[in-house]
Amino acid sequence: MANSFDASYYKRFYSSTPVHSRKKVALLADAVHNMCAWWDVPVRSVLDVGAGLGYWRDWYATNHPKVRRLSVDISEHACEKYDHEQRDISKWAPERKFDLVVCHGVLQYPTAKDADAAIKNLAKATRNVLYLEVPTASDLRNVVDKKATDLNVHARSGDWYRKRLEKYFVQAGAGLWVARSSDALLYELERTKK
Repeated sequence: MANSFDASYYKRFYSSTPVHSRKKVALLADAVHNMCAWWDVPVRSVLDVGAGLGYWRDWYATNHPKVRRLSVDISEHACEKYDHEQRDISKWAPERKFDLVVCHGVLQYPTAKDADAAIKNLAKATRNVLYLEVPTASDLRNVVDKKATDLNVHARSGDWYRKRLEKYFVQAGAGLWVARSSDALLYELERTKK
């Protein structure tokens, strides 16, 4: 994949018909935050990986200003324009863990080797809950809006991701993954597997 994530990328995918609007991300952030509360997981710190326009960070700044926020992105353009730290999650893991890690639309871009490394680093970064959105091969065929979505990505199966994620997390559904080391208690049917 040769995506540069430069100004033209952001203009194409985020200007007139963004894949995810600020309003949609606010609905999602509210739901994710409240699921953490449901599981008695206090969210005192959030890491947003591939932060793009910074919608998750901004939502937390507005709605939960005491929550520590770190937004990172691989794109030099996004970091300069939206004030993120420039990091490549396939090569970097933070020195401390975060209560909630958000990785929204990132893992479809790196090679399989780098995506595998990124998952390991996401696990190192996650104290309790990971919110992960990544379109799979099936999603790219059947779900995504092909006019509004970058299709210059690696199309991997859901099983490819699950196999790697399940080493570190319990899948709770709706993109939520609870760290195996977390104290969060999920009901049996809140988990996709035992």
